Order: sequence, then structure tokens, then C-alpha cells
Amino acid sequence: MDFNFSEDIEVLRQNVRKFVKEEVEAVAMDIEDNNEIPEKIVEQSKEMGLFSLGIPEEYGGLGMDMVGKCAIYEELGKTHNGFTTLIGAHTGIGSVGIVELGNEQQKEKYLPKMASGEWIGSFALTEPSAGSNAANMKTTAVKKGDKYIINGSKHYITNAVDGHVFTVMAVTDPSKGSKGITSFIVEKDFPGFIVGNVEDKMGLRGSHSAELFFEDMEVPAENVLGEEGQGYINALKILANGRAGLAARNLGSSKRLLEHCLEYAAEREQFGNPIIDLQAIQHMLAEISKEIAALEALTYKVAWMSDQKQRVVKDAAIAKLYGSEVYNKVADLAVQIHGGIGYMRDYPIERYFRDARITKIYEGTSEIQKNIISNELKREIKK
Repeated sequence: MDFNFSEDIEVLRQNVRKFVKEEVEAVAMDIEDNNEIPEKIVEQSKEMGLFSLGIPEEYGGLGMDMVGKCAIYEELGKTHNGFTTLIGAHTGIGSVGIVELGNEQQKEKYLPKMASGEWIGSFALTEPSAGSNAANMKTTAVKKGDKYIINGSKHYITNAVDGHVFTVMAVTDPSKGSKGITSFIVEKDFPGFIVGNVEDKMGLRGSHSAELFFEDMEVPAENVLGEEGQGYINALKILANGRAGLAARNLGSSKRLLEHCLEYAAEREQFGNPIIDLQAIQHMLAEISKEIAALEALTYKVAWMSDQKQRVVKDAAIAKLYGSEVYNKVADLAVQIHGGIGYMRDYPIERYFRDARITKIYEGTSEIQKNIISNELKREIKK
């Protein structure tokens, strides 16, 4: 396994690190207060190519492999997680379906505008009665002539407000269960597409999640993504593809928290000495460092396996599960090390603590990851 980055990726990584430190961090509290990412930051991100990471070069993207994407996701994880989510949801589950499953006509139509950031991508699977149990989906798609008529709703959809292109799952044959689900490429301007209430979340400020409603929404038959009836399988592929990326984002956030902890522990004095001299603090820092080292090795191993076209269903689930556990543990220890300041909203530790919690839920809960891992273990036994 070779985790050395190419010169192009290393240059971009350094540029992203500088951008994150000098530009995004400067407005992090504004994002918290206004629940909005400044347009200047979004435009700078477009100019840097951050919306195009995994989109092939022939469609205007950077064409990065998974190891390269993880290198950038790690840097993005070191700043405001709402901003990171806008980018990550677009370059991950928001666009990977079209990249991996789209036909040439679909790729030519959508990917160039998604690569430039003109069109933001989103992934619409979750419903009030179909979260972890996606097979219980109620949104329906009925074919009429050269169109499908979609009715139903989705909720907790990331990039719902900012998005233009949505990968939407709907039931085309109710008699077939999960094998009767089809995926569609949906544009926000399609008749019958409605954005509902914007959710007021615990964290990820600036990243907008909302309900979507489809009222006799007309979708051209040519916008079926993949084959009819393969939507559930498509969803699993799309979600699995992004799990190493989520682990990388969690890795970046954990590394940034360690930096904050080291800086604070070296400066803060108690009993006449910096608290970094206290064994209790040293043990917490050592625990954080240990978890980060393990997560880093796992993340890039899975990314490399994905680039080698190996089966990564189990390993990606482990990375997503472990990455969320590490981030939450590190955030908790960071609050403890910082004491009262760590609990105050004026300091970034409190923000990371809130933002960490969703990582155990979105894009497949921790419990679902354990189900995937155990199912893969059973499959391996039967070989």
C-alpha cells in the first residue's frame, strides 16, 4: 500500500490547509451565528476546485482517486463542519452516483456544472418511515409515457436548500420490496418539486437540511440512474463509497482538536505549572493521539483498497463506525481538557462537540454499520 500523495494532490492539500486556516476559520463564528456560509467562501471553494474532487477530468473535475479525496477531506475536517458538509455531501453521495452509475448522456449534462459548483448535489433517500429501513420507502414513481410521476416526501436531506441536482430513490414496483426501488436524477426546477421546512439542528450550522415534497413531479425517463429496480443496490453502493471520506473528515476534526488541546494545555497553568505537566492531562492527550493514529491508518487503508477496486463493504463500514467513535471520544476529551472554556460557545471546542454527534447517525447509523459488518462476516464464512 502506497499512501504517498502525488505532487498535484500535495499542492492542493497545502492550499486547502492555508484556505481553511486563513479564510474559513476567520468566519467560523459568523457561520454559527447566521447559519449561513458566506458567499465569498463558497466562491473561493469553487475556484479551488473543491466541488470537483471526484469528478473525472473529461467533465471538468479533478478526477481524484479515493486516497486523494481523503487527503483533502482531512484538511476540510479541520475547520467548521457545516462548511465541510456542504462540500462533502456534494462531492460524496451527492455526485458519486452520477459518476459511477450514470450513462454518458447524464454525465455530460450534469457533471460539468457540478464540477464547477454551479449545481450542488444532494442525495435523497431518508423518509419519515424509511431511515435505516430503506426498504420501507413510501415515495412512488409511476411511469407514464416518456416520464415518471413521483409522489412522496423525504426529510433530513443535506444540501436540500442549496442543491440543484438530487439523487432520489422511489418505489417503481411495490410488489418487489427493496428490488422495486429505482434511483432518479431530479432537478429542483422539475414541476412538483418542493423544498419544505429547513431543520434547526443541534450542529452543522450553515449546512442546510430540509424536507422535500414531490407532488406529481414529472421526471423524464432518461433520468433513471442505472437500471429500474436497482435503486436500493445503487443507494448501498453510493453510501459505501463515501464512508472512507467520512472517516477522513472525522480524522481531520480530531487532529484539529488535538492541536487545540496541546496549545491550551501548554498555556493554561494550575498549581503553578502548565496543565500539560499533569499526568491526568498527559494521559488524555496520549489517548487522543492513539485513537487518531489508529483512525488514520484505517482510513487510508480503506481508501487504498477502494482505489484498487477491492470489495470494501465491511472495511468501509468499520471506518465509518470507528471514525465516528473516535471523533466523539476526542471531542469529549477536548472539552474535559479545556474545562469550563470547553463548554463555552465563544470557543471552538463546544462547536466540535456538537458537530461530532451526528457522525454516529447520518449516512448510516452506527448500528447499521455493525449490521453490515456482521453480515459481511457471515458471507465470508460461507465462502
